[in-house]
Amino acid sequence: MNTKNNKVALVTGAAQGLGFVICQKLNEAGYAVVMSDIQLEQAQQSASEVDVTGNKVVATKLNVGQKQDFVDALAFTIDTFGHCDVLVNNAATTPTTPVMDISPEEFSQVIDINLRGNFLGSQVFGQYFADRAFGRIINLASLAGQMGGTASGAHYAASKAGIITLTKIFARQFAEAGVTVNAIAPGPVDVPSVRDKVSAEKLEHIINNMIPVKAMSNPEFIGSMVVMLAAQDASTVTGATWDINGGIYMR
Repeated sequence: MNTKNNKVALVTGAAQGLGFVICQKLNEAGYAVVMSDIQLEQAQQSASEVDVTGNKVVATKLNVGQKQDFVDALAFTIDTFGHCDVLVNNAATTPTTPVMDISPEEFSQVIDINLRGNFLGSQVFGQYFADRAFGRIINLASLAGQMGGTASGAHYAASKAGIITLTKIFARQFAEAGVTVNAIAPGPVDVPSVRDKVSAEKLEHIINNMIPVKAMSNPEFIGSMVVMLAAQDASTVTGATWDINGGIYMR
């Protein structure tokens, strides 16, 4: 299944939600895609939905809290497709526990998945990209990391703020090696996980009273932005956080 002349991307947290849509958009843009997720069976099912042929979209298990899992996922990608060009750090957990009710254990768990996972992925894939003199790392941050969150937990918001900072750090680290690192910071996204976490009444209030354009962000547009930032001619775009929040946060 070597795709030496094609573009290859690995997406974390790809089995469902925004990660799934990102994989669809990358596949539509001609990428071979590795859909990685801690839930392997779900990732395999999702991969078969994105590409019924199984030729250009495959799944692998990846626990973003473990550096060796990233090493193994990179090796799997190279074994399967010959190389890798793009890493999308999307995996995250999104608890909404009130700040005074967050236990130390829950706080650490969220930071480990959301922020540590981003750090480890950027380390492992970033060095591989730098050695090849080309690569794109695209991190999924959040409006919550810029404003403290409207419906998410404090630990989630803190982890996403950390991702924005890590984006700048790794962008500087790899800038001279042909590797760009950017982040996308969506506001509320119209995916099932958001509707599951936030009550219909609260979500309606957020849409009508907090989002100037009166609509949640379109996951397909976010996927299209990933494709844009992954492009070869996006070489001078690095260290930036791209806002998609309906006008909630303007700068």
